[in-house]
Amino acid sequence: MDDAAKKTALRMIPYGIYILTARSGDEVAAATVNWVTQTSFEPPLIAVAIKTDSGAYALIKKTQCFALNMLGKGQAPVGFTFFKPAQLDGSKISGEPFSAGRNGSPILGNAIASVECKVSRIVDLGDHHIFVGQVTDANVAKQPEARADDAILWMKDLGEKVFYGG
Repeated sequence: MDDAAKKTALRMIPYGIYILTARSGDEVAAATVNWVTQTSFEPPLIAVAIKTDSGAYALIKKTQCFALNMLGKGQAPVGFTFFKPAQLDGSKISGEPFSAGRNGSPILGNAIASVECKVSRIVDLGDHHIFVGQVTDANVAKQPEARADDAILWMKDLGEKVFYGG
């Protein structure tokens, strides 16, 4: 296989930018993720790929629940914030305000929307495992002005040199 062609072709898949969160007591995880998709209408299911050596992976496997916080256009700085391990400080994670969702996972106060999920299955292949989560609650903090999928922050909005995948 031509490695350069593989990398370029796989980077042609468009990605939104999301903050995946989980919490158990004083232990918190918040990570920028982009390998996300809806997989079922009924029940409502999403799939998210999580790096196996991350703190988010371990905490979500432990709690069996998570929240996916959607970032909107202009929120690139929030996305960059969670490229590194999260720090819990009262009602803020790495400087971002949050409240507890119904499943206990942090809902970021500045996210335009969020879904809370319980883990239905983990597909353990590769260096990222796929967590399939059943959506148990949803919140829209800011109604989109046009198409809902146009409101999301895209990977390409992070800059010319920011890629993931390939």
